[in-house]
Amino acid sequence: MNHLNLFIELTRLKRPIGFMLLFWPCTWGLTIAYDFTNSLDAYFFYLFLFLLGSILMRSAGCIINDIVDKEFDKKVQRTKNRPIASGKISISTALFYASILCLLAFFVLINFNLYTIILAILSMPLAFTYPLMKRFTYWPQLFLGITFNYGLILGWVSIKNGLDIVPIIFYLGAIFWTLGYDTIYGYQDIKDDEIIGIKSTSIKFKKNPNLFLILCYSILVLSMFAVGIYMKFNYFFYFFMLIPIFHLFFYQIKNFEPKNPFNCLKIFKSNNLYGLLILVNVLIGKIFNV
Repeated sequence: MNHLNLFIELTRLKRPIGFMLLFWPCTWGLTIAYDFTNSLDAYFFYLFLFLLGSILMRSAGCIINDIVDKEFDKKVQRTKNRPIASGKISISTALFYASILCLLAFFVLINFNLYTIILAILSMPLAFTYPLMKRFTYWPQLFLGITFNYGLILGWVSIKNGLDIVPIIFYLGAIFWTLGYDTIYGYQDIKDDEIIGIKSTSIKFKKNPNLFLILCYSILVLSMFAVGIYMKFNYFFYFFMLIPIFHLFFYQIKNFEPKNPFNCLKIFKSNNLYGLLILVNVLIGKIFNV
């Protein structure tokens, strides 16, 4: 039982926000690509596969992140008691867990078409080198956005078996979504990060974070409207877009308090709701077009 608890702590399974932020872009890409005049069985089957894959890959990513950041985590109040940083789990054991999780994720992946499998495998180096970026650049959140939203491309390709301008525009917008919410998340540790030399957009834009967030979320919203135009969604899509826009600008940015870690975490977690709102919005666009 102790080993199980340590595994759950290591993989953050009690904090679903991580794998849900990985899962939502998958659902967006899948939904804009799917033909809802057909049976819904395949749609829900792919949703299940993407959810399972998101849980497995996020768990493996947490392990790799903790191995790479072991020495940093020891110096940060919020992370010093993580299993690897505290010595409760050895690096060799952690690597074994990560290998098993990746193997299980591969078994999930082979249920998709060949194009999706190839694109997913090509993303692996980026996924596992992301933790190193905070050592070299103030833009690790950008690399996180490229990695975390890659599922949007995979969701589209799993149905269409090829790329198009629509998922690329959507993907670029989603990257700026991650740039915004992970910048908010980074303010929890900004004091410790500055002391130990970790870089982030939270530090780079600490003098005026709201302006940076407005820019990121504005690009996200513009990409959503562009997707609606390319997909020829009717006015229902644009009307219901007001809800996620309100969430971004009048809840997140207006209530953001950079010096309050609890506030930062609360607003960061609210992006789980935003992911759901966008999924509902895309479903409205697709259904009313059928």
